[in-house]
Amino acid sequence: MLTILGFAMIATFLVLIMLKKMSPIAALVLIPALFCVLVGKGAHLGDYVIDGVSSLAPTAAMLMFAIVYFGVMIDVGLFDPIVRAILRFCKADPMRIVVGTALLAAIVSLDGDGSTTFMITVSAMYPLYKRLKMSLVVLTGVAAMANGVMNTLPWGGPTARAATALKVDATDIFVPMIPALAVGLLFVLVLAYVLGVRERRRLGTLTLDEVLVEEMEREKETVLVGAGAGGVAEARGGGSTGSADGFQGLDPDRPTLRPKLYWFNALLTVALLTAMIMELMPIPVLFLLGAALALTVNFPHMPDQKARIAAHADNVLNVSGMVFAAAVFTGVLTGTGMVDHMADWLVGAIPDAMGPHMALVTGVLSLPLTYFMSNDGFYFGVLPVLAEAGQAHGVSTLEIARASIVGQPLHMSSPLVPAVYVLVGMAKVEFGDHTRFVVKWAALTCLAVLGAGILFGII
Repeated sequence: MLTILGFAMIATFLVLIMLKKMSPIAALVLIPALFCVLVGKGAHLGDYVIDGVSSLAPTAAMLMFAIVYFGVMIDVGLFDPIVRAILRFCKADPMRIVVGTALLAAIVSLDGDGSTTFMITVSAMYPLYKRLKMSLVVLTGVAAMANGVMNTLPWGGPTARAATALKVDATDIFVPMIPALAVGLLFVLVLAYVLGVRERRRLGTLTLDEVLVEEMEREKETVLVGAGAGGVAEARGGGSTGSADGFQGLDPDRPTLRPKLYWFNALLTVALLTAMIMELMPIPVLFLLGAALALTVNFPHMPDQKARIAAHADNVLNVSGMVFAAAVFTGVLTGTGMVDHMADWLVGAIPDAMGPHMALVTGVLSLPLTYFMSNDGFYFGVLPVLAEAGQAHGVSTLEIARASIVGQPLHMSSPLVPAVYVLVGMAKVEFGDHTRFVVKWAALTCLAVLGAGILFGII
């Protein structure tokens, strides 16, 4: 009976959030609370939730302060020179533009927010794609795959969810996976190069200056007769600036810029990431200290600090709220014994020959499951069951957790990911066109990460 109720609880949760009948936070709280009562253990609900909150508090703290930290770094202009350099590198070469798209999306993904990544990437690269008549699905596909690989950062979401659901340290999941994820990012860059060469062959060797001249010729009819040569010169200059230095994603005149503190912020970020990889302190403590220091130095006046915190409050509340709501779901699933019964059933359903390879099974399943369901559904509903089944065959929980994140390059193009609509909307691409283009390449990227993880002995 517990097995049936467990699967029914997960199915109810998935259906409600996929049909958007409930928000993930509400579903994570109310559905397990209802099933806890149905199981007959409603009196213990409080204990289950408190146990869950106690174990999840460090993960919630890490996400909160990581979002604030990288949000502040974008505000003060840490990434502006990188964006300008990539745009200058791109010039008018389709191959360079596609590779630059992958690089820019990967770098900006450090903030852990897909919507921010796509807004900055598309704002910077869209004018180049339009002027050179390049395929816009290449822009959306490459950006989504690069962000998908980088989305596995501990503060990006999936790794934190896996750590939350399985009650393990996010650092223990992510740090050993760095070589495999590096292979995945390299695969995306190589793929970007190949797609860029294909675009170059299709378009020929037209230069940006030639494109700008063509644009100005077409626009002459709308230019006032009195503009004369000065108007043409202004149009030419504006076009050139827009292609290299004047990008909309990062306003070069925004009041939050702190150019005099650039090297301080750069060194602080390098030190923070280095300390994280070396595990000098727990990640939540590192980001707590980093966010406090970044706010204090860059915005010494209290009203400015409040304004920066308020600017990123939506992301912080959504992510941290999700983590604490998950305490109810995972607490009930574990406390009532449903996960154990479900795992026993799953173990019996998996052929004995596949038991020792549960990490591989998890990695392969992560592709379709994270595409057709939300990360919340997969990590809080399915992953605990796979982990329990793996443990029964001697596969460690950490191996299962690492394997579970390999599907993220494909997941970022799922129709259940709100950020993908920001991507295709800003790039003026039909979602169906994006899907047809990206699915095969994203799946290959996932398999490259999984293969590297197995080859390196990580999974």
